[in-house]
Amino acid sequence: MLLSGLLCLVLGLLPLGTLAALDDGVKIANRTIERTVALRTHSMYAPYIDQDLQNRWWDFGADTIINTNKHIRLTRNRPSQMGWLWSRLPLTAANWVLEIEFKISGEAGHLYGDGMAFWLTTARAQPGPVFGSIDHFEGLGIFLDTYANSRHTYSFPRLVAMLGDGKTKYDQANDGEANKIGACSANFRKTNVATKLKITYIKDTYLNVQLQYRAWDDWTECFTVRGISLPASPFIGISAMTGDVSDNHDVVAITTYSALLSSPDAPRDQFRNNKPTDPESSFLSRVVKFLLFGCVVAGLLYGYGRYALRQPGKGLGSGIGRGGSALGNPFYDSKRF
Repeated sequence: MLLSGLLCLVLGLLPLGTLAALDDGVKIANRTIERTVALRTHSMYAPYIDQDLQNRWWDFGADTIINTNKHIRLTRNRPSQMGWLWSRLPLTAANWVLEIEFKISGEAGHLYGDGMAFWLTTARAQPGPVFGSIDHFEGLGIFLDTYANSRHTYSFPRLVAMLGDGKTKYDQANDGEANKIGACSANFRKTNVATKLKITYIKDTYLNVQLQYRAWDDWTECFTVRGISLPASPFIGISAMTGDVSDNHDVVAITTYSALLSSPDAPRDQFRNNKPTDPESSFLSRVVKFLLFGCVVAGLLYGYGRYALRQPGKGLGSGIGRGGSALGNPFYDSKRF
């Protein structure tokens, strides 16, 4: 009976898990991201380097220091530092998802800055004045700005994104206000949880940026841009810079996924967030429900049987056994009892 109960429990939870998996996809127009495939060539994890103190897929330089157990430190908490990290190969996936775990920290009670930047550009590994990389860039720059160069109505730290055309100068005096395609204020410096940046891009259609800084697996929406086109086959880069004020700017991990979309002709189920209906999963769901119903019925019958056997004079064979009944026992005297 214990085995049957466990089987019923598993079967009961299985449909819930199936529905949860179906709701994980990102909805883009009438399509969804059905699944993602990790790209080792554009991902980075500890210990970061091989025996030759190099990485097969990434270059780093300037003041960057690698701690093989913890992080890649682009700048230390010292003035006038600059560091960078760039992929050696361009990202050829049309649709992709990027997750970058980073950390910005420093001493308590001091002025800090300037920040770090994430890049998806046609050029790579060129140091410059924009958070450690070149100005007049072509592609996407996402700036994690921790120091305000002018007064604003919003607070800092702040995330600001710019789509560069190779000719437009970054508005450094106003912290990118003239160039932004999206922005949000978020206290991602010195947090109690791992800080992460997630970027989702669907070619010529969709760009979404989210941050994790409040709690584990709690993603805060920053901005979404539709109808946006990024350069084909860009390089991935991360850079950081300090001036008169400083901070530690660390990269902990980078994970890049190629995103596979659902077919635009797949049938839709309006009650499941417009996700494609899978005939096999629908049949499996019906079979599981039938088996679950059978388990419930069997459990009820078994429980009733046990209950009936425990009732005096109501079990199977009542009137036969110890003492018998009034009709089966010749020595029974109703007056004595």
